[in-house]
Amino acid sequence: MTTNLDTRRLACPAPVLLVKDCVDRENPLDLAVLVDNEAARENVARFFSAKGYAVETLAEGGEFKLMARRQAAQAEEAPAPQPVAAAAASGKILVLIAGNRLGQGDDRLGEQLMINYVKTLKEMGDDLWQIVFVNSGVKLTVEGSPVLPELQEYERQGVIVLACGTCLAHFGLTEKKQVGATTNMLDIVTATQLAGKVITLG
Repeated sequence: MTTNLDTRRLACPAPVLLVKDCVDRENPLDLAVLVDNEAARENVARFFSAKGYAVETLAEGGEFKLMARRQAAQAEEAPAPQPVAAAAASGKILVLIAGNRLGQGDDRLGEQLMINYVKTLKEMGDDLWQIVFVNSGVKLTVEGSPVLPELQEYERQGVIVLACGTCLAHFGLTEKKQVGATTNMLDIVTATQLAGKVITLG
């Protein structure tokens, strides 16, 4: 019997939290979830995959129906979603970038300082674990960003790059994201809890 969840019209992170609660409480074999935006679709699909569910997505006019089936070989206790569980360890650094400018005073100077900071993150070496972008910080992950090549290179080197789905949608940038995974507040909260150190900028 398929369990049905309608998460339309719910703000992030409510859709993935409702799905998580249902999976944790009922461990259903089959689960169908309705979402009404791309960020929720990506977040819920990623959560299902991490929990050992095969997922099929059906587009239904601006909305999505995710059909998930638990895989028999998967243990009931699966790891957390991949962006969170990838490499958390003592000493690993998460950088939370909450704006496209660094500091206050002169906006143009602030933008250049943020560009310089992101380009210099490579100096953290293997300690750099995740770079998470929220609010206007997500503008650094889209086409035309002055740090896009650097972020793409960080990702190739194994750094997890995440962009807040709600923030991308707010600025009308969901389709323009060019690097990283679209994330939600559940992933962000869990990642900051797991990180050895969190640096917040913006």
